[in-house]
Amino acid sequence: MVNDDGTAKASQGPEAASARAAGGGKAGTRRRGRPRSFDRETALEKALLAFWEHGYEATSVSDLTRVMDIGAPSLYAAFGDKRSLFDEVVRVYGTRYGSFTDRALAEEPTARDAVERTLREAATAYTEPGHPHGCLVVHAAANCSNPEVEQSLRDRRNANIAAFESRIRADVAAGVLPQATDAAALARHTGAMIQGMSQQARDGASREELEAVAEIALSIWPRTGTRTG
Repeated sequence: MVNDDGTAKASQGPEAASARAAGGGKAGTRRRGRPRSFDRETALEKALLAFWEHGYEATSVSDLTRVMDIGAPSLYAAFGDKRSLFDEVVRVYGTRYGSFTDRALAEEPTARDAVERTLREAATAYTEPGHPHGCLVVHAAANCSNPEVEQSLRDRRNANIAAFESRIRADVAAGVLPQATDAAALARHTGAMIQGMSQQARDGASREELEAVAEIALSIWPRTGTRTG
């Protein structure tokens, strides 16, 4: 059939209606489509493992979308940009994998006890199967060109050293450690041991080998033979 001007008139038959419905359905689906749903916590854990294994700089957005099994729009909508995602990853890592230092400092009666527990638990945590070895906070900024990321991780490492120093000073004041103890140097030695053990774990050291390192590190701690409380 044709219109008065000679152009083809749209068919009104059932076949044409079906065709229009099919074509319009596709277009309508595209307009009404939603991003594929995903489990946010599962995706976040996958991002955590990627950053832990490869570091911040070497983990691209395309790497993240691949391992998280989501599209870039979903990543940005759920987590913000790469930096925001990394900040959340670091917070989750601190709670899920890196909290043993905080627990040791809070629960052990002396600074030496806290350091001993921290080093022994680090030897286990840094070599556990099922996730990358070592510590994300130590390694994630390797070869990083983002100064803000570098600084945020540096601040976290320095905060641990400051916490050890505070406990050591408290033990000096209580007479648990000698008055001549260099609290700052002893705390920094502890930080160096933790970071070194992390790198050794990345290089393939076993839990037993790291525990032996921890034993030597503890042997240099000064003692007065007196404990209060």
